[in-house]
Amino acid sequence: MITEEITTPTSETPSPTTASGKNPYAFNWETAGKSGDIYSAEERKNMEQLYDRTLSSVVEHDIVDGTVVSIGPKDVLINIGFKSDGLIPLSEFRHFPDLKAGDKVEVYIETQEDKLGQLVLSHKKARAMKSWERVNAALESQEVIQGFVKCRTKGGLIVDVFGIEAFLPGSQIDVKPIRDYDQFVNKTMEFKVVKINNEFKNVVVSHKILIEEELEQQKAEIMKKLEKGQVLEGAVKNITSYGVFMDLGGVDGLLHITDISWGRVAHPEEVVKLDQKLQVVILDFDDEKKRIALGLKQLTPHPWTQLEESLKVGDKLKGKVVLIADYGAFVEVLPGVEGLIHVSEMSWSQHLRSPHDFLKVGDEVEAMILTLDREERKMSLGLKQLKPDPWTNVAEKFPVGSKHSTVVKNFQPFGVFVEMEEGVDGLVHISDLSWTKKIKHPNEFCKVGDKMEVVVLEVDAENRRLSLGHKQLEDNPWDVFESIFAIGSEHEGTVLKMADKGAIIALPYGIEGYTPGKHLIKEDGKTSLKVDEKAMFKILEFNKDQKRILVSHRAIHDEKANEVKAAEGASRERDRDDTAKTVKRMKDSSERTTLGDLSALSDLKTEMEASAAKKSKKKAEDASESVEENKEEKTEEKTEE
Repeated sequence: MITEEITTPTSETPSPTTASGKNPYAFNWETAGKSGDIYSAEERKNMEQLYDRTLSSVVEHDIVDGTVVSIGPKDVLINIGFKSDGLIPLSEFRHFPDLKAGDKVEVYIETQEDKLGQLVLSHKKARAMKSWERVNAALESQEVIQGFVKCRTKGGLIVDVFGIEAFLPGSQIDVKPIRDYDQFVNKTMEFKVVKINNEFKNVVVSHKILIEEELEQQKAEIMKKLEKGQVLEGAVKNITSYGVFMDLGGVDGLLHITDISWGRVAHPEEVVKLDQKLQVVILDFDDEKKRIALGLKQLTPHPWTQLEESLKVGDKLKGKVVLIADYGAFVEVLPGVEGLIHVSEMSWSQHLRSPHDFLKVGDEVEAMILTLDREERKMSLGLKQLKPDPWTNVAEKFPVGSKHSTVVKNFQPFGVFVEMEEGVDGLVHISDLSWTKKIKHPNEFCKVGDKMEVVVLEVDAENRRLSLGHKQLEDNPWDVFESIFAIGSEHEGTVLKMADKGAIIALPYGIEGYTPGKHLIKEDGKTSLKVDEKAMFKILEFNKDQKRILVSHRAIHDEKANEVKAAEGASRERDRDDTAKTVKRMKDSSERTTLGDLSALSDLKTEMEASAAKKSKKKAEDASESVEENKEEKTEEKTEE
């Protein structure tokens, strides 16, 4: 064991002294138990400067640069110039696979000393805080940044930007629609920050915006070189119902469907295909809106220039129906040369119908040229001109008074149009449909397609008009009805329907009458007849010219009541006459009457009153029997009729 001899200074041993001449080992009772300086003020100042140069003061929650001292299995030792080093889990440096001793890293000071007296640091928090600063700065400056695509998510991709998970929407990946998002996973790409939500810590980035900026620059360069009439080669990029979008080498142009071919094109897919390369001519372009109008048919001569010069109005042409509109049909006589057959030129009939009734797309037809304008490139054609005009001899074929079988073609509120033959229509006025029925609209009488027998009433060949009648096929029954439905006669009827302030009554022989509401009251005086009820009606009015019959049910039982009252009144009148005669006889014989006759007079009076009552009762029964007999007689007359 090695021991050292400790010598204690004695009075004989020279005492050590400092530069100030003081003995540092001299015991001072005034400072005993107290910390005292063993350095002079100057020495202390030098020591503090040296300390400041070697050890730095730190502030909690600051971000500082640190140096990697060593890397262990689980931790990384970091020196930030503080009196002690800090440990950071190795997992926080996963993004830094090549980390080694001596590397500079950013760390966040969580606390200077924990319970164990250790310095607590975090590289993850420092990176996150710095990342948000950099992301916000990138949004303000529109800086192009790099990010690592970590994985796919709903609607897009998750990108690591400065350690922050940002969202890349699928619509912001490329200018073209992307179907497979997985092809971008685990790739480093360039982006621009387009949106930040600091409250929810959300970041949205875009790669498409970089492509668009590049394309805009290319478009600007290309647009400077464009000229109207310039022929370029382009590739079909997209096909729509109204045209084709073509890529002209960095800029898009629209080839409208009307500029694809001189002929009629139903859909661009009939002519072009995706990725097909075509020679197109620039028709127009807009520098500001970056729009370019292209043409394909303009590279070939106009087909109207190939139309025979000898063609003129009145000539016949053959063609194919390519389109049918509401007003007519378009016939292609040459590729790109079309003529219009108006619906009025398809038939001699004055009743216009739909072009679909005559033609359909794809029909091969022959037509006559009606008008021809080579400058305006317009042509009108006619079909009916190839057939003779049926109205030239209509008066001979359909003389006045002749009867014909026709087909109902159309209705109007004022009548029915029927077809006599192809091209010849006639009108049956609503008033000439029926003698007996009151018709408000022709559709109550017949339907389109029905056959109708008519008689010709009037012919106007010049104005192409035929006046026809249907009721004239029969004699006017109202001449006969005038004697049958005489005023005062009674007939059985059925309430057909209720009308304004009354009802329509169905009478015999298909005739209809009208009765006011008050004349529907039954014999009880309280209830009225209802629809479909049968009853007797009395004719109050008959107007042959206006075809009007006014009837009443109430008048039937009112007449019976009046007859009973009249019979009762006549009976009472006869009773009064008999009583007066009896009283007169009594007065005449009163002077001869004795007291012995009073008893006989009293008996006579009683007998007279009983006789009068018996007569009154018999008269009432006779009157009732008379009414019943009259009713039976009328019923028998009606049955005989």
